[in-house]
Amino acid sequence: MNITKERFGGLLFLLLSIVYGYYATEIPGYPGDEYEPFTASTLPYALAGLGVLLSLLLMVSPGGEHLRKEPGDWRRVFILLGLMVIYGLGLTWFGFVLSTIAFLTVGIRVLGEPSLRYGLMISVPFSIGFWALLTKGLNVYLEPGRLFTLLGF
Repeated sequence: MNITKERFGGLLFLLLSIVYGYYATEIPGYPGDEYEPFTASTLPYALAGLGVLLSLLLMVSPGGEHLRKEPGDWRRVFILLGLMVIYGLGLTWFGFVLSTIAFLTVGIRVLGEPSLRYGLMISVPFSIGFWALLTKGLNVYLEPGRLFTLLGF
């Protein structure tokens, strides 16, 4: 079996999914959670399992471009890593919705989309929809952010 970009990426994603699944086992449960259909560790287990399945499918799929050394755009990688750190800090102050909209919009721009309008058209419905799914559908509490609690919202 030849090493292709897809198989190498699948191998990296498999390792990431296994590590993520391992750490999901360390999420503490509350008394009585064993009778609940959805707990704090349910989604991480599902994501880890889905990641393992998809990475295995990617690794056994035929074809793909052979792995070779290519010049990469490391500047974008470090900008996105910094953006993730800022997103984590922004969650505390601006809450999930505003931080996620800003993170996705700026991330889309960093990846090469020149239109701010397009970035907002993608990030706003996704962020609000995911917030609604978590808070209204699954009854997961997401802190609104210190800015909103200081302003009295």
